Parts: sequence; C-alpha cells; structure tokens
Amino acid sequence: MIRDNFTQEERGVWKPDSGFFFSSPSRSLYTQGCFMSLATPASDGFNTSGEFQRTLQQAFARARTEGIAEPVLVGAIPFDTSRPSALFIPQQSHWFCRDDFTMPSLNDCPPLADIVTTQPRPDKDVFIDLVSQAVNATREDKITKVVLSRLLDIELSAPVDHRALLARLLAREPDAYHFYVPLDDGALLGASPELLLRKSGRQLYSKPLAGSAPRPIDSQADRRVGQQLLDSVKDSYEHQVVINEMRRVLTPCCRQLHVPETPELLSTATLWHLASAISGEAVAETDSALSLACLLHPTPALCGYPTDTARQLIASLEPFERGLFGGIVGWSDAQGNGEWVVTIRCGEVRGNSVTLFAGAGIVPDSQPLGEWNETGVKLSTMLRAFGMTNVQECVA
Repeated sequence: MIRDNFTQEERGVWKPDSGFFFSSPSRSLYTQGCFMSLATPASDGFNTSGEFQRTLQQAFARARTEGIAEPVLVGAIPFDTSRPSALFIPQQSHWFCRDDFTMPSLNDCPPLADIVTTQPRPDKDVFIDLVSQAVNATREDKITKVVLSRLLDIELSAPVDHRALLARLLAREPDAYHFYVPLDDGALLGASPELLLRKSGRQLYSKPLAGSAPRPIDSQADRRVGQQLLDSVKDSYEHQVVINEMRRVLTPCCRQLHVPETPELLSTATLWHLASAISGEAVAETDSALSLACLLHPTPALCGYPTDTARQLIASLEPFERGLFGGIVGWSDAQGNGEWVVTIRCGEVRGNSVTLFAGAGIVPDSQPLGEWNETGVKLSTMLRAFGMTNVQECVA
C-alpha cells in the first residue's frame, strides 16, 4: 500500500510542484525531480515480458538501488504508441487525498495573459468535409466508428503561467482527473473526465465515455437534455461500440468482470456523457495497471472500431499528428498499482503558445455540423480556464 507522506502541516494546502501533478478521486500525487526518463515506445506495453515492460522493471530496480524505496512511473503515452513516450521516474512522489485539500476558487486564481489570436486546425469547412467522408465510410460498412479530432492554436500576449492555468482547471472542473506533465519545451495539462484504467491490488476499474450532449444553463432544460442523451439511439449505439470492445479485451484478463447493461450519465461543467462503470479482478499477478491500460489503448472512444481500420482512416484524414493528445496519462508503481486516464480536455503549452485538442465519435447517424459544434463545446473546458467569456466566438 502506498503511504500518504505529507506532514500534518502540509495537509489542507494545495501544493503542486513544478513536476508531474495528478489529481484523482482515488489517489493524487505531485512529484519533484527526475531520476530517470523513459522514452521507450509503448507499442508492446501490454506484453508483460516485452521490451517496454522489461525496460520499466529495470528502471524500477535501478531506482530502488539508488535509494528510491517506492519508485513510481508518471507521465504520458501518445495516441500512436509507436512514438516515444513522455514518462519518467521522479526523485520524490508526494501522495495525498484531494478531499483533504482546499481546491482553489476562481477568485483566488491569478489572471492569465490575454488571448491575442486563435486559429482552428483544420478550419470549419475542412473539418465538416472530413466528417462527411468519415460518415460515408461508416455507412458503406468500411468501419463501424471513427473518432476525428481538431486542434485550436492560441497565441497569448505573454508566456502562460502554468500553475495559474492548472489552478483554474481545478477550480472549474473539481470532479475531473487533473494532470500536468512537464515536457522538454513546455507542458501538457488538462482536466480529463474519462478513466481508462485504475488497478489496486487485483481489483481494476474503468469508466469509458462515449456519446455526449452540451449542457444548457437552465436547470430544467439541462435535465431534459440528459434524459434525451440516455434515450438517443445514435449515442447509445456509439457507446455500445466502445463497451463491446472493452468487454472483449478485458474478459480474458479478468474474473468476475462486471459490465453494466445500460450506461449512466456523467456530467462535466459543459457536457453530459454516457458512461459505463466497469470493474473486475485481474487473473494474472503480472498484469499491471499500465500493461492493462496499454492493452485497452486506444479504445474506440478515442480511435474507433475496428481499431486498425480507424487508425488508418484517422491518419489519412486528420491534417496533423495527435502526439500526446488522445493518449493516456497517469501513474504506475512497481507493484502494478496505478491509474491512467484518457488525455482529453487538454492542451500543450509552450511559451506564449497553447494548442488545444478535441475529438468526436463518428457513426452512420452523425451530422457533420453537429460534430463541429460538439468539439467546440469540448474545447470550451480549456478556453474557459483562460477566463474567456466569448468562447463561442473561438469555436463557432
């Protein structure tokens, strides 16, 4: 069991360091220093005897030899697992329960620099055309589902205050999985609503999301939209594609796998999502949180189905490489415990520049303009953290 190694004086104070930061309803941590970086691609990360896992175990062993009693791997793995990982073992890991800490309020958060320009990538007309092509592919039975994404490039009047931006995300999305990953030339940070996999001992949990709807301000309309999402044939179909594949992948690895027959509603500040709480017990002691996360990644919620066909279609349609966007971010320890979430509702920060990411699942009943609008709502999670009141102007 991982210990809570805060002193009594540190409790009740939110103290992220400049290292990795991860906030979860389960366990949260921030780190200091870097003992060892791990850039090995995670393409075989699901294989407990493969190169990636061997490299990781060697790194854990070296860390223990050098005096790190309970080493932890933290960081991010890209959407394309053949690309280098952004992982490292920190010198120190500080664990805490976020319920014991005071989250910052927006009034306490320092202001951020003004946004000077925003540029969608691709632009609206191109994205709508790409979605139309993807819809046609699903209707021609070439593919069941594919997830298409877009970026929003932002220039600010001054370098971004990383801590202030993270604090604003914590204040605006208190129930999310918050993350901050230092990169060589900047940082990846966000507030993901989606748990890919958590493992504690033999017990594992996942809560995939697929199918969403924007939340109105009016409370009655908000409840009505949530119910409409639950009743939506299109969104239920999109969600079931994800659940069926996750059941197929996890069944050989688990005993007593529980997959709900119908989804539930999960809410963020701006969206309703269809969610399914999956749980089970790992059969093999050697299966770690990270190996199981790599087995699932990318799920149809971020890629599509069938996976290989969806990957190929994404590569042919999207005019950029996703990099860490749409990947996974989290932590694992040497005992196989850990927690990994999907890298969404996020951005990469470099100096005065920020790049935001959002995607939408495309199925036969998808409407191209509707998918543009949905990705705009998803981008608003990060845009509102910058204090923007005219979010619609940036994403319309």
